[in-house]
Amino acid sequence: MPISAAKLIARFGSPLYVYDLAVVRARAGALATSISYRPFLPLYAIKANPCPAVVRAIVEEGYGIDAVSPGEVAIALRLGVDPGRILFTENNMTDAEMVTAMQQGVTINCGSLDRLERLAAAGGREASVRFNPDIGAGAHEKICTAGPLTKFGVHFSQVEKVARLEQGSGLRVVGCHMHIGSGILDAEVYARAMAVILSVAERLPNLRFVDFGGGIGIPYREGQPAVDLAALGAQASTLMGAFTARYGRPLELRLEPGRYLVAESGTLLTTVTSVKRNPDTAQASGRTYVGCDTGFNHLVRVAMYDAYHRIDNLSERDAPLTAVDVVGNICESGDVFARARLLPAPQLGDILALRDAGAYGMAMASTYNTRPLPAEVVVDGDQVRLARPRQTIEQLLDASIW
Repeated sequence: MPISAAKLIARFGSPLYVYDLAVVRARAGALATSISYRPFLPLYAIKANPCPAVVRAIVEEGYGIDAVSPGEVAIALRLGVDPGRILFTENNMTDAEMVTAMQQGVTINCGSLDRLERLAAAGGREASVRFNPDIGAGAHEKICTAGPLTKFGVHFSQVEKVARLEQGSGLRVVGCHMHIGSGILDAEVYARAMAVILSVAERLPNLRFVDFGGGIGIPYREGQPAVDLAALGAQASTLMGAFTARYGRPLELRLEPGRYLVAESGTLLTTVTSVKRNPDTAQASGRTYVGCDTGFNHLVRVAMYDAYHRIDNLSERDAPLTAVDVVGNICESGDVFARARLLPAPQLGDILALRDAGAYGMAMASTYNTRPLPAEVVVDGDQVRLARPRQTIEQLLDASIW
């Protein structure tokens, strides 16, 4: 970053989310060029990080939007994304949400047969269908979004029911979609699921696109290998090329990365507010607890998914390495970012950097314990600008009726 963490904290306060747009653009470009098949439309899974400055940078790289809520559709439309480049992947949506999406002109990606039926009954002319290929993967069971234990998608064996519904109505199924999970680093898992979804797509005669979903992971741990993006892109391109030859006409290939584009761009900066050492006892060795001015209300991935985030002490790089527990300021025992992590011995006032926090960080943040949300800033070359101001306690309280 062109500006030090200390200067960022002095200017914008602590804790603070920082996104490097150069990293976002680099990841967007790498994924786009890994696919040789044409036509190809990558969609950004906006749920990973809905910060408008980040979304705008990705859209400018030629991406459309994968939205999973009316609010995410609204962000895309406000940023000027053409409705035809927005896919609304619904999950137990209401009829009112369906009607609004129809009026907005975005394609609804139906995750159940009854939603597809209601869309047809409401006069819908086109839809996509999310299928469950019964192959799930992910870094944690809570982010595995296909297979026998997931709520998502129409089971692939029910494609004939989809085809019959299409034949008996004015609705045309123009998209065939899957999404098997998140945080995936094995390209071969993708290839197996792609083969299943293409066998489903063969039964749908009116398709315009096939969407292989997202879920491409990043190496959160030191030494963890990154996904072989070239292999994944080659497999997707080869499979899609062979499929369209059988299908009889070209179809658009879609992918919908989220984490891969933004995770490595983001850092959560936090200030050390407490350092305490518990004494050794007969039951256990003493531990050093490093307390911070943030908590799992701002980055819940560790508590929710047992996720790992690299942590750097930006203030004491040359201090001796010490095993410490990095903990937050939330009144919960689970408010822990790391156990026995080796860091240059933290002191009061040091700035810690929680790395790879650009995906599902601020996007999943809350005001638990009535603690306001932090600010967000973006770094764009040598420019630093505020993307979202820090929430105050007064603003938080004013949202209620007193």
